[in-house]
Amino acid sequence: MIKVKHFVFNPFHENTYLLYDKTGSCIIVDPGCQSDEERGEITGFIEEKGLKPSKIVNTHCHVDHLLGNAFLNEKYDLEAAAHGDDLFLLENAAEHALMFGFELEKPPLPQLILKDNDQLSAGDSKLKVLHVPGHSPGSIALYSEEQKFVLTGDLIFAGGIGRTDLPGGDYNTLIRSVKEKILTLPEDVRIFPGHGGETTVGREKAQNPFLM
Repeated sequence: MIKVKHFVFNPFHENTYLLYDKTGSCIIVDPGCQSDEERGEITGFIEEKGLKPSKIVNTHCHVDHLLGNAFLNEKYDLEAAAHGDDLFLLENAAEHALMFGFELEKPPLPQLILKDNDQLSAGDSKLKVLHVPGHSPGSIALYSEEQKFVLTGDLIFAGGIGRTDLPGGDYNTLIRSVKEKILTLPEDVRIFPGHGGETTVGREKAQNPFLM
């Protein structure tokens, strides 16, 4: 059974997730830790639980979701994973960070290029990769069919959707991704978004004003 640990990091209040199970194997999703305090928070939890990080997975490659990539990669020697359509964002991330007033150590390029319907191992459990472009060309979601949850990055939020005015974003593509890849999941599937609190597929079907 996968356990989901949630952190809120950096000035953008970005959600970072640790996925782990009884084996101790751990996937770090969207590490946004920027400050020494935030880095200590995530590494302290890893050490307290005796976890063994294996991968960094980016749901997309906007700056706020990868501020901790270089630090955690250096500390744990992790395999980095992302969709190939977002590599241009990753390669320019340090320059984009300067636009927001902070420095970013250049993140490592992914060794694992993810595609739609790929399977990722989280210890003894599996996660399905869903390619959900729109917020960025290479946005992905991570779906646990067994445990009925999905990590959606910045595709959809509780009562909202991701912005589409950044490089590679497209509103119509985003809406199509939400409707075809997320709203087709069972209504009791929990949504863990890239910002804000969790929600469910059924709640967003019924109440999200952008999807009416």
